[in-house]
Amino acid sequence: MPYDGRAVANLILDCAEKERIPMSNLVLQKILFFCHAWNLVEEGEPLVKHQFEAWQHGPVLQYIYRQFRNFEANPITSRATKLDPFDGTQKVVTVDLPDHVKDRVERVVSFYGKLQPWDLVELSHESGGPWDKVWHYDGKVNPGMKIQDDSILDFYSKADPSHRIQ
Repeated sequence: MPYDGRAVANLILDCAEKERIPMSNLVLQKILFFCHAWNLVEEGEPLVKHQFEAWQHGPVLQYIYRQFRNFEANPITSRATKLDPFDGTQKVVTVDLPDHVKDRVERVVSFYGKLQPWDLVELSHESGGPWDKVWHYDGKVNPGMKIQDDSILDFYSKADPSHRIQ
């Protein structure tokens, strides 16, 4: 069952905070993408409801970018929110994920969170990967194009087993 990307982003931020991993918007976007990719491989279904877009520095969920754009390259210190229709206030978005999904997110954060931001960008730009295929579609740069889940699943399911998150 796909979840609200804001809730997953908040879980990633919580995990990063516990491990003292500074999380900029760029890093959050890449780790969120890798969580989504490995969930597709291991569960056969998307982790987040919306499709990632191909942006210059890799896969992005636009609404997550907007939530945290004010932090620029600085570590994010808040959490994603949504408007509560009953009282008109902004509330932190949460979700009760199954334990095995939380564990996977924690493993992805722990593994990818140790990498430098531009190393994450490079990993997300891998030649022949889902971002690369959309960004360079038909030989032209196509910013903002959607990255299809089947393309993500196809690419990451063929990854060398030693590169998988344990």
